[in-house]
Amino acid sequence: MQPPLWRQLQLTAAALASIRAGTSGSVAFDAVEPALRPGVQALGFQVLRWLGRAEALRRHLAKRTPPPLPDALLCTALALAWDAERAPYEPFTLVDQAVEAAKRNPATRAQASFINACLRRFLRERDELVAITDSEPVAQWNHPRWWIERLKRDHPREWQRVLGADNAQAPMTLRVNVQKSNAASYLSELEAVGLAATRVGPSGLQLARARPVQQLPGFTDGACSVQDAAAQMAAPLLLEGLLPAKPGAAPLRVLDACAAPGGKTAHLLELAGPDAVEVIALEVDAVRSRRIDETLARLGLKAKVVVADAARPADWWDGTPFDAILLDAPCTASGIVRRHPDVRWLRRESDTAQLAAQQAALLAALWPLVRPGGRLLYCTCSVFREEGSQQIDAFLVHNTNARLQPSPGHLLPQSGANARGVPDNPSGDHDGFFYALLEKHPH
Repeated sequence: MQPPLWRQLQLTAAALASIRAGTSGSVAFDAVEPALRPGVQALGFQVLRWLGRAEALRRHLAKRTPPPLPDALLCTALALAWDAERAPYEPFTLVDQAVEAAKRNPATRAQASFINACLRRFLRERDELVAITDSEPVAQWNHPRWWIERLKRDHPREWQRVLGADNAQAPMTLRVNVQKSNAASYLSELEAVGLAATRVGPSGLQLARARPVQQLPGFTDGACSVQDAAAQMAAPLLLEGLLPAKPGAAPLRVLDACAAPGGKTAHLLELAGPDAVEVIALEVDAVRSRRIDETLARLGLKAKVVVADAARPADWWDGTPFDAILLDAPCTASGIVRRHPDVRWLRRESDTAQLAAQQAALLAALWPLVRPGGRLLYCTCSVFREEGSQQIDAFLVHNTNARLQPSPGHLLPQSGANARGVPDNPSGDHDGFFYALLEKHPH
């Protein structure tokens, strides 16, 4: 049974109020009871994608900002109803049910007539109000002003396309476990159960429509994993040309420095095969490290999982250098806003510099652990240059034994449907990412 729309709007507004108070979207939506969660999350994601517009409309409709929960309900209704073509329900129905939601909750009941007046006026004057807010950048692009300005500076020719891609729904992309199958074979398995998909990258498949993983053939037995096409580039970039050419050679020592939830650790093991690499998967958060164990167990893979801070090697390193290190560093996550639309509203402008300092500290701590002739792959799921090209430029100045190898650099988020051949982006649909492959020279 589908719950009444007013109840879904109540829960969506509660999640929005929680996110505005600083809670991550995943935590806010996980708090919704499981039976209602998919519907509420779908509405919530749409609200977060158009929140800039909704807040601009609310400013024109109300002289004062209402208390947090009534304001969250009002903005929820405005975000869902402002564009009739994108609205999940008729705007009139959304307004009616938002007022019902206000009346049925003691925390918003006193504001129900105010919410009703604002939304009825919105329905009467919608075209005029939308036209007025069109001139406001935050309403037009649905990102904070500082974020828009930073993108303009970092990507002067592409910033509008990046912001547009951020507001699109991300696809569900799979990575086929090459220890068990290959992309062509698994594509046939998907088609046999009526699931359409297209090839992306060496072992990736993009589903035409997102599905629960339980519907994917062999998922529980490790046939595939869910991983964005940009993230699937990490393991091949790090291992290409490094793997032992002949059987019986000593396995490569590989460190995955910030490993949770384990997708890249698993991909390294899948690509190399069981005897070609020894992987240490490092994660500072003990709770998140358990997800690495779960990922590896489902895929039938083995790595040494260590709970420790990668920036403090004295706590965990045994003194033997690594052939290869993967550093997927903590970052603003500005490249994965399609999948996590709350990120743009949770981040503060000052976060970028703080995270860039953390990234620099991790690079400085881990580079001495690479053997001469070995390599380190630095990556972030960010589109900001401070966390990407500027970070690596500064590193190369201070580390004369580092050589930048051919690597993708900044990959900007793009949707395959509207991608217009950006030279440094592979074709297809992927998140925003940055990659720099560094090789250590002996002298």
